[in-house]
Parts: sequence; structure tokens; C-alpha cells
Amino acid sequence: MKPLAMAVVLAWGGAAAVAAAPQKVIIDCDLAGDIDDAFAVSLALASPELDVLGLVMDHGNTAKRAQVACRLLYEVGRERIPVVVGRPTPSLVGQDQAIAGDSQQFAWAAGFERVRPVEQGAADFIIATLRRYPGEVVLITLGPVCNLEEVIDKDPGALKLAKRIVSMFGSFRLGYNSSPVPSAEWNVRADIRAAKRFADCGVPIAYVGLDVTVFVKLGEADRQRLLFRQSPLTNSLCGLYTLWRYEEWSAPDPTLFDAVAVGTVLWPDLLTFEPAHVRVTDDGHTVIESGQAPNGEIATMIQKDEFIRRLMERYLKQNLGRPPA
Repeated sequence: MKPLAMAVVLAWGGAAAVAAAPQKVIIDCDLAGDIDDAFAVSLALASPELDVLGLVMDHGNTAKRAQVACRLLYEVGRERIPVVVGRPTPSLVGQDQAIAGDSQQFAWAAGFERVRPVEQGAADFIIATLRRYPGEVVLITLGPVCNLEEVIDKDPGALKLAKRIVSMFGSFRLGYNSSPVPSAEWNVRADIRAAKRFADCGVPIAYVGLDVTVFVKLGEADRQRLLFRQSPLTNSLCGLYTLWRYEEWSAPDPTLFDAVAVGTVLWPDLLTFEPAHVRVTDDGHTVIESGQAPNGEIATMIQKDEFIRRLMERYLKQNLGRPPA
């Protein structure tokens, strides 16, 4: 091969290698509240396109959430991923208290100590990681954004270093149960002050709200497929789902709100976004301010059936697990 041709081949191969590098992500979530966090984290772990730099726990009993995260990572052989305990925050009332406070899913990791969270605080971890990899990290938020408020307080410029911020956050034209009346979505109303600071942080946010997430439900046939797959990841999901069903507010077919946010990073072709200026109201609603310059974008449509097909394929065809002793 001539030197010039060799150089072209080497250059192309290097470019291909760079393009194929996994996308770095940080996931900030309230794992072990609603069950969708477990499905979202599992989707990220099962996706070789993503390099999960850390799982950060937010809201409520963050220490217990971290224990669940540590066991999940251990079961699938990914315990080198840091688990970070966010600042504990007060519980609310009714169903909100159950989501934010004690959870039936905590029993799944009770007494587990083989893997422990890192000592670093949530805000410090996020800031340090964004500054270590400027412009490279997608920050995915799946719960109330109390940790992000602390990031803004400590280092107002840190979020500008994110490659992108994708958030399961808000309700714009549809509410829960596909209501035509928007709702005060959980991740917003759980910490309205933090939500306001987040929306006004000066960094564009991709809002993956109820408008698209309410359509993604895991039906009985797919739950049976997960049950019979019998892998460490699917067994963990089935165990957590079974405990979640003890919650009075749970339903047989879970809505996978948070998995859609992770899927947005994996499969952007399945969602449609439109630019918008988003404001958070005092009662926890997210409203679009017409006539103002966009401060983000909102998801408006999703190819639901194809999304669920890809989601299930990812769960069923992964082979995550602990290496043989």
C-alpha cells in the first residue's frame, strides 16, 4: 500500500474509533422511589453506547437509595461505577411521602455492604466530573433536582460544561394518565425551589416530560419476558418490581418515565423536540412562556412502540453479570 493510502486508512480508522467512543453520562436519580428509576438505570448499564461515570442519588432517604444502587451494580458486575449519596431532603405527604421516604424496594438491599458509596458529596462529584471532562458529559436527571441546585450554588458555571442536560422533568401539554390538563409533575413539585433554579440556570435543558413519557408502559407480556430471561440484571429488575407492587399507589403496568430520558440519549431518532422557554410556577407547574427566547427544548412526540421494542431488546440481549470467581 502506498504511504498516502496508508495514511488515509489510518486517519479514517482513528476517526472511526473516536466516533465509536461511548458517551459519558452522569445519572442523578431517586432510585427505589417509583420503579421507573430502576428500569432507567438498567437501560444505561445494558447500553455499551454509554459510559456511566456515576450514579448520584437525590431526594428523600438518599443513603438507602445508594444502598440499592450499590447492590444493583454489584449484581451486574459494574461496582466500579461510583455511587454518590445526595443531600437528604424532607419527605412530603401521602403518595409523595412514599416515593420520597421509606420504600418497599429498600428491603432488596437491606444489609448489603459489599459495595459502598463514595465519600464525595453529590454536588462536588458532579462539579468535579464536569470540570474533568468539559463538553463531554451528558447529565441525565431523573428525579427532583435538589443536587443541581447545590451545584448552581457552589459553582454557577459548572453546568455550562455539560455537553447536554436531559431531564425527566415537567408537564407541558399533557398531564398524568394522558390528561389534557398539565400536571405539577413529581420531579418539579417535590422541590419547587430547586426546580425554579434549575430551569433558570442559563443552560439549555432538554425536557423529557409527561407529554411523551406517559405513553411508555411495560405490559404483562414484556414483564413475563423479563422474568423468564433469568439474568442478573433482569432478576434484579423483577425483584425490585415485585417489592414496588407492595406500594398502595403502584399499578401492574408501570410507566417508564425515566427510561425515556435515558432512551433520549440512546435513540434521539425516536423523539421530536421543539424549542421553548420554560418557567416553573410557585405551585410546581412548568409553563411555556411564548414570545421569549428559548431556554431549552421540550419533547412533544415519541415513537412508543419502537421505543419499547428497543428497550426490551436491550434488557433481554445483555449478558451483564459478575465474572467467574
